[in-house]
Amino acid sequence: MTAPGLLIGAARSGSGKTTLALGLMRALARRGLRVSAVKCGPDYIDPAFHAAATGRDSLNLDSWAMPAGMIAQLAGQAGEGADLIIAEGAMGLFDGAPGGAAGIGASADIAALLGWPVLLAHDVSGQAQSAAAVIRGLATHDPRLSVAGVVANRVGSDRHRRLVAEGVAGLGLPLLGALPRNDRLKLPERHLGLVQAGETAELDARLDALADFVEAHVDVAAVARAAKAIRPEFGPAAALRPPAQRIAVARDDAFSFFYPHLARGWRAAGAELVFFSPLADEAPPEDCDLCWLPGGYPELHAGRLSQARNFLDGLREFARTRPVHGECGGYMVLGRVLIDAAGEGRHMAGLLDLETSFASRKLHLGYRTARLAADHCLGHRGDTLRGHEFHYATIIREAGDPFALARDAYTEAEVPAGLRQGHVSGSFFHVIG
Repeated sequence: MTAPGLLIGAARSGSGKTTLALGLMRALARRGLRVSAVKCGPDYIDPAFHAAATGRDSLNLDSWAMPAGMIAQLAGQAGEGADLIIAEGAMGLFDGAPGGAAGIGASADIAALLGWPVLLAHDVSGQAQSAAAVIRGLATHDPRLSVAGVVANRVGSDRHRRLVAEGVAGLGLPLLGALPRNDRLKLPERHLGLVQAGETAELDARLDALADFVEAHVDVAAVARAAKAIRPEFGPAAALRPPAQRIAVARDDAFSFFYPHLARGWRAAGAELVFFSPLADEAPPEDCDLCWLPGGYPELHAGRLSQARNFLDGLREFARTRPVHGECGGYMVLGRVLIDAAGEGRHMAGLLDLETSFASRKLHLGYRTARLAADHCLGHRGDTLRGHEFHYATIIREAGDPFALARDAYTEAEVPAGLRQGHVSGSFFHVIG
């Protein structure tokens, strides 16, 4: 039996899920509980905050990209040595995309698959009794789900709280908290979400302030009691095999978007991960078999990266004899030029015939299925990978053989994605499973 869990969901993004989740995680950890965290969907940034709040790695669960067995296995891993699992949902509770592996990628899928009750975080600004109508819809929309209670967010006054509480009581649901409006507790944001945990000033103090806020306005003990243990596993869990035995992985503020579940899975299969920092002008270690450049924010550090001679020369030397693969930000660094937000072109590794621009921005977002165009360290030609794309960069030039043929969740049409040249490959596609 693993630790009991519950999932924090909402009607939409911006309802206060992250505030409530981080406050609960830190508050419960301060009470001496071993709290484990989970993030629904393809998000790199929130899990780093979860880890800071709990002291444990936070794993991603995604019903679009992961089969049910893998979800159950990762949830079981999250519960090992823990007293409680808190899962933070993504977007609205039922939002997703068609054609998923175990669902549509919605947070509701995760709660239903694992038997976790849902704690609704509902933004009541601009509402009073009408909040109950929306909550009723969320609570009854999917019969697979059990709603444990409601935490109202952005409550304007005691009178406002009473009106909301009366409506929720009429639904037979407990109002487990009412968070007043407090913009001072907002975490800083940038174009892909929150500013990364490692870059957030006085992070521990901010997390303690969130915990104090939640402790003052939420029945934290009742929330913990509402959690339930996950259901048994759903058969075998298919995991992405390690792309090499000894893998050099770039990790710093420019290259931080690397899924913990991939790291765990590769290590469990016998691979070794060796981390290095391009921003510290470190080259990929010579004793590695493959170099992996994750996504992140290279555009914010393009000037430093263009001057990191040891890193760039070492990467070029590594690529002469061994595979190098870049995802999103890592892909841009493998190209010839990266144009930063100020419009200044910065020379990168030049290993792929690629020029990208952050001065000209356009959002690219969504789940992707990628079919390998040739044999690759990630699989054989024709093998299919599931993942997502999320970036604002635009492509100025992209010439050469494609890394994969990709399609989104809404069409069957495949288009070339990324590039491969010699031992080097990359694309804006982030693999999940």
